[in-house]
Amino acid sequence: MKKRLLPVTRAKESSAIRQLCTALCAIGEPAAMRDLLVDLCTPAELEALADRWRVVPLLIDGVPYREIHERTAVSVTTIGRVARCLERGAGGYRLAAARLGHHHHASH
Repeated sequence: MKKRLLPVTRAKESSAIRQLCTALCAIGEPAAMRDLLVDLCTPAELEALADRWRVVPLLIDGVPYREIHERTAVSVTTIGRVARCLERGAGGYRLAAARLGHHHHASH
C-alpha cells in the first residue's frame, strides 16, 4: 500500500470510500463498469480482483482449494483469503454471488 505524504483522517477516507461506492453503483451496466475498472485499476490490480471473484462461486460450491487452484491457476493463498472473507468478511462476496444465482450449498 502506498504511503501518503499527508495523513488522511478516517472521516475523509470513509467519505472517499462512500463516494467510490456511489460511483460504482451509478454505472449500472457491465461494459461501462469494465471501462471504469480499467481506468481505476492497474492491470495487476484488475487481474487480482478478477482472480478473487473467479474463485467465489467455486468456494461457495465447496470445491477444495487445490482443485480451485488447478482449475483457475489462482494461488492457494488468494483462495484462502477469499474463503476467509466469505466466512468472516463483511458479506459482500456472498451478497453479490447470491444476486448472481450462486447460493451456499451444504457446509463442508
